Amino acid sequence: MIEIEREELKPVRAVLVGLAENRTATDPNPVHELESLASTAGLECAAQIVLTKPADSPRYGVGSGKALEIKTVALECEAEYIVFDFEITPSQQRNWESLTELTCIDRQELIIRIFAARAMTREAALQVELARLEYALPRLSHTYSALSRQRGGRYGTKGSGESQLELDRRSIVDRIARLKVELKQVRQNRSTMRKRREKKPVPSCAIVGYTNVGKSSLLNALTGARVLSEDKLFATLDPTTRRFILPTGRTVLLTDTVGFIRNLPHGLVDAFHATLEEAALATAVICVLDASDPALDVQYETTLRVLREVGTADRPLLLVLNKVDVCEEFTRSRILREYPQAILMSAHTGEGFTAFASSLETLLAGDLRQYLLPLSRPDVLARIHREGLVVSSRYEDDGIVVHARTDGALAASLQEFLDETNT
Repeated sequence: MIEIEREELKPVRAVLVGLAENRTATDPNPVHELESLASTAGLECAAQIVLTKPADSPRYGVGSGKALEIKTVALECEAEYIVFDFEITPSQQRNWESLTELTCIDRQELIIRIFAARAMTREAALQVELARLEYALPRLSHTYSALSRQRGGRYGTKGSGESQLELDRRSIVDRIARLKVELKQVRQNRSTMRKRREKKPVPSCAIVGYTNVGKSSLLNALTGARVLSEDKLFATLDPTTRRFILPTGRTVLLTDTVGFIRNLPHGLVDAFHATLEEAALATAVICVLDASDPALDVQYETTLRVLREVGTADRPLLLVLNKVDVCEEFTRSRILREYPQAILMSAHTGEGFTAFASSLETLLAGDLRQYLLPLSRPDVLARIHREGLVVSSRYEDDGIVVHARTDGALAASLQEFLDETNT
């Protein structure tokens, strides 16, 4: 038997270029997040270069001397990619690839590639394709740089490359228009499903947070769902809703949403607006943070900013610090001092699940109120048990005295019932 030795595939190496202004007090490495993105996309970090600030240079976005320095580093470490943590224009991308003869992409294209690899459902695939085409449209001339030099005929006429460029541009524009129509239909279907859920008195909670903080793992551990969960950024893109039973037997819907990230490309923010609507229309929001991440404060600020953008600033919020099982005791004490209202949890060990369920029930129950119900209407008391949180109840001669926590919808309905009863 002849044994054939297979040569191991070498990892694709990349030089990462970041900005010093992205440093924070808790995370001094400004390329930390870009390195995680690159790893998720299958790129190995060969070298990191941190720029003090981008130069006002239309050719490369940096000075010519710094551009040559980046080229030298990339050649020395045998990199195949140069990845920028800031946006580069189509012309700058062409100039960089002409200078280095390597593939040069920015943060936006890197995230689009990750989203494209993660898209599983029809909605996610449509959203990613739309974002990719809108990003690629102004960069088409870069693809046909060789053909555009094939000018034929008399002076001033178009060559074959330019003709193909215009045909492809028209094709992409038409495809973008069709994708927007298809996405509109998908969102209408999602809206119909949401209205069906709203007809039933079941509260909903959106699980939101930075990417890779363990949102899907928490949903799986709490509800027995089988959502894909990996130690990678943007492991899941589609919202998944599962039922969760609270200690009193009340049912709540938990929805896992797409992860947030600093400087998410605007095209993807628009494309995944339907996904973020789950947070905007939820009864309450469960904000999950990674307790073991040095950039915990940045995660929290980014999440709150995105929540304000989608209109959830007025929603009740439960703060959860996940992955406490890998935190040292000193770190636990520090984050408890900084976030005293948070619930410490671990999707891996189950720590904090009881406290989470109790806190979520109190959050959804609303304010503590007193009601005097007619003795002939025990069904109303049963409803408060189902949809609220009864603290105490006693039967007296003039009615049933109930102390219960009720949210806005239930409280308004009960007040209307009592007003009609008294009149």
